[in-house]
Amino acid sequence: MSKSTERFSNRVEDYVRYRPHYPEQIIEFLEEEYGLTTDMKIADIGAGTGISSELFLKTGYHVTAVEPNKEMREKAVELLQPFKNFTAINGTAENTTLKDKSVDVIIAGQAFHWFDVPKTKAEFQRILKPKGIVGLIWNERLTLSPFEKEYDELIVKHARDYVKVDHRNITKPDIDNFFAPATCELKVFYNFQIFDFEGLKGRLLSSSYMPSVNDDGYTEMINDLKVLFDHYKENNLIKIDYDTKLFVGLFS
Repeated sequence: MSKSTERFSNRVEDYVRYRPHYPEQIIEFLEEEYGLTTDMKIADIGAGTGISSELFLKTGYHVTAVEPNKEMREKAVELLQPFKNFTAINGTAENTTLKDKSVDVIIAGQAFHWFDVPKTKAEFQRILKPKGIVGLIWNERLTLSPFEKEYDELIVKHARDYVKVDHRNITKPDIDNFFAPATCELKVFYNFQIFDFEGLKGRLLSSSYMPSVNDDGYTEMINDLKVLFDHYKENNLIKIDYDTKLFVGLFS
């Protein structure tokens, strides 16, 4: 398995176009329940192409994106340069390069499962101000409908290390231990995407564990995907549902 910081270098365009964004209700919840205000400084750790950063930037927050992958970081800068409150730096969850006690809020969207947890905890404690807030966010693809179940089976069949790196390997007790001795809560929001076949293919290829166009098994995978799409499509479209999970709490 390639190093986690390099896994998405050849997936950037598909990641930008086909990965789900996050519900705006996350902002409303954090403002109402945790007192977030736009004068607070946010660090987006493992920011990737800036999907999670954009959620906060659109509401007027100051965001520093910390991302070690050069290609993804440069794409975030390209896409988010209209936001004057945005900065992107080269760093990792374990070594952000941010100053001590310099941020009010840390977020990590679709990223925490790649982190070295003990080192990340120490780093978060270093860079957060007292009573700082941490929010770990995942779009968790559901497997409830017949299509979603078979789509997941297709991924398991063709993926290289899906079972090993799937974020579902991170459990609520794991996250509770990360926050300890503080506590965190789980808030779930509904999310979805609707795709034509090219969109569904792009969504599949945005995942680092799937064969890319020059890899063995790519053609068979795409053929299987087309059969699945044709079987379940409605008006030449398919829908994928998500639970967007937010684990959030004060961090000490």
